[in-house]
Amino acid sequence: MPLTYDQLSAITQKKFIPKLYDNIFDSNALLMRLKKKSYEKLDGGERIVVPLNYATVTSSGWYSGADTLLTTDNDVMTAAEYTWKQLYANISITGADERKNSGDSQVLSLVKNKVKIAEKTMLDKLGTGIYSDGSDTKSIVGLRDIVATDQTVGGISQSSYSWWQGGVDSTTTVLSIAAMQTRFTAATVNNDKPTVIATTRTLYNSYYALLQPQQRFQDSETAKGGFENLMFNGAPVIPDSYCPASNMFFLNENYLHLFVHKDCDMKFEPFQKPVNQDVKTAKILWMGAFGSSNNRLHGRLSATTS
Repeated sequence: MPLTYDQLSAITQKKFIPKLYDNIFDSNALLMRLKKKSYEKLDGGERIVVPLNYATVTSSGWYSGADTLLTTDNDVMTAAEYTWKQLYANISITGADERKNSGDSQVLSLVKNKVKIAEKTMLDKLGTGIYSDGSDTKSIVGLRDIVATDQTVGGISQSSYSWWQGGVDSTTTVLSIAAMQTRFTAATVNNDKPTVIATTRTLYNSYYALLQPQQRFQDSETAKGGFENLMFNGAPVIPDSYCPASNMFFLNENYLHLFVHKDCDMKFEPFQKPVNQDVKTAKILWMGAFGSSNNRLHGRLSATTS
């Protein structure tokens, strides 16, 4: 059996770089925008109820002189209900590992870096949840449910109520300025228009190629957050690693809501030790919901591959 160390490795220390490099987590551009623009802290409630206006008053119209005016009432309001969802990330450290990672031998803190990785894991799960399609019932509602025509969102069926549908183009396979313009204008009412366009890196590059060099303007606010972007009709176009393939979302952030319970917003549960193990565990907890209050003001290209 050969010796583990030769003469050089036996008397020469390894050189460790005192920084942990991220090789797993991706860009989370839309989540970062939502945390700035659509993050709403709540203090409780059995579920989250969002009032909606879905119809006009039918007893209305022009009249002359002593005409009889209609007085029949009709429903013009309803509500979408979103249920609380919970997310966690665990941090476990054995006593042996903690003791080994101490003193002069400690290059990086095991505890601090495991906490940082847990925090990134939470953001990774949230980023995935924002684009989810409802297949995981424990997850928050995702954009593939919200910007659709045949899903039940907030307890309201899009199949039954067309006013609750998002604008979806499932036939365009090659990105063009015309296709983007059609989706953008379909999600625009008066001055209410999409405020951000989130897409994949592939489609972002395709859009980049469609533009003339002098048209490649950027949104300074998005750029300040460290994310690259282009502009389309005044809305930043951002590549997001969590956006599912072939999709481009035209979103009005005024009608997107990332709800969070004020007492469970990335809450750190302190380390505890079980009585029968030399290990300590902690958790980071999040409780909230994601929803929309006006689906028709969002659009989506869902089958664009290039």
